[in-house]
Amino acid sequence: MNLVIEADGGSRGNPGPAGYGAVVKDPDGQVLAEAADSLGVTTNNVAEYQGLIAGLRSALSLGGEGATVEVRMDSKLVIEQMAGRWKIKNEGLRPLAHEAADLARRLRVTWKWIPRERNRDADRLANEAMDAAARGGKWQATTLPTPALTGQLKDHAPAAGAESRAPAATRPAGEPVATTAAASTRPGPKSGSGWMGPAATATTFLLLRHGETPFSVDRRFSGIGDPELTPKGVAQAEAAAVRLSRPPYELEVIVSSPLRRARETAEIVAARADLKVAVDDGLREVDFGAWEGHTFTEIQRRWPDELAAWLADPSVAPPGGESFDQAALRVQDARDRLLLEHKGKKVLLVSHVTPIKLLLRFALLAPPAALYRMHLDVASLSTVDYFPDGPELVRAFNDTSHLR
Repeated sequence: MNLVIEADGGSRGNPGPAGYGAVVKDPDGQVLAEAADSLGVTTNNVAEYQGLIAGLRSALSLGGEGATVEVRMDSKLVIEQMAGRWKIKNEGLRPLAHEAADLARRLRVTWKWIPRERNRDADRLANEAMDAAARGGKWQATTLPTPALTGQLKDHAPAAGAESRAPAATRPAGEPVATTAAASTRPGPKSGSGWMGPAATATTFLLLRHGETPFSVDRRFSGIGDPELTPKGVAQAEAAAVRLSRPPYELEVIVSSPLRRARETAEIVAARADLKVAVDDGLREVDFGAWEGHTFTEIQRRWPDELAAWLADPSVAPPGGESFDQAALRVQDARDRLLLEHKGKKVLLVSHVTPIKLLLRFALLAPPAALYRMHLDVASLSTVDYFPDGPELVRAFNDTSHLR
């Protein structure tokens, strides 16, 4: 099917209070979905990218994988960067551009710059979101009449974790369709409060950190190095395996980081669950570079300036290593891929501190700084449910009851 996305974002001050808006239309100009939200204090370009991301998510919800989409924006910078004709020089925009590109690859997208006067709908929504935030409130969706979509929209559930909502093809004719606020870091599901789960079947990710290693005993940075489990770590994995072999877990899939400590933990669980272990490189730990194997105190003494910068900014990488922002893109890719491959199943992901924290942060809509405010014990279990028609729900965090 053919869809048109019109997206915009603005900032009153640049940087200043910001918001975005996005509209999805059919080729005749009928509005099928709207999305808008405020973003706090940020720049015009960040807001424009957020508008694009919201529009792409809505288009995926409406048309599904492979839908033909024309993206229209009055931001020359965003259009040219997404089309690959301009380089992305601002590092702050790079993660947003990667997120937009990942979504665009799931569609058949063409990019078109339009003058501002032809982008009034998206501009209006962005300003409505900023106005609502200035009043201390939140943008409230209007109600749109259901368009005549028979023969155009397929009965397609939105991609798991999709945050902007669109009308379903199976809605009775004439029933109103409500649009919702949405952003790449904010949800817009029908039951977005999270107080009660949607009716659709969830894909459940059970997030198990590997068991104890010599590095975790000594509290050393353990990234892509490959220590094995200690005897205590093996016992922790076996305790987790006993727990996960009982109801209500009923594992259907086990996926592990490629690193030995995670694979050993996963194999112990798999033996009891009578399942095979798949390996996904996206679940590996962050690369700590020169800090690998060192304690925090040692790093503080040898790299004080680099450590201070790393603790203050997720985009900063350890010397020769990987930043949390870079890891986030890798983990997002793995999450989206695994959700598509195992829709509706209970999936055990055996991984490490950083990937598990990132998955929890994404589900909680928490800022990057939240990574520094979480603690995960070895062999701890956390759980996230992903609904095709609702929010991501964190059901457990750092649960170690099986180790007592």
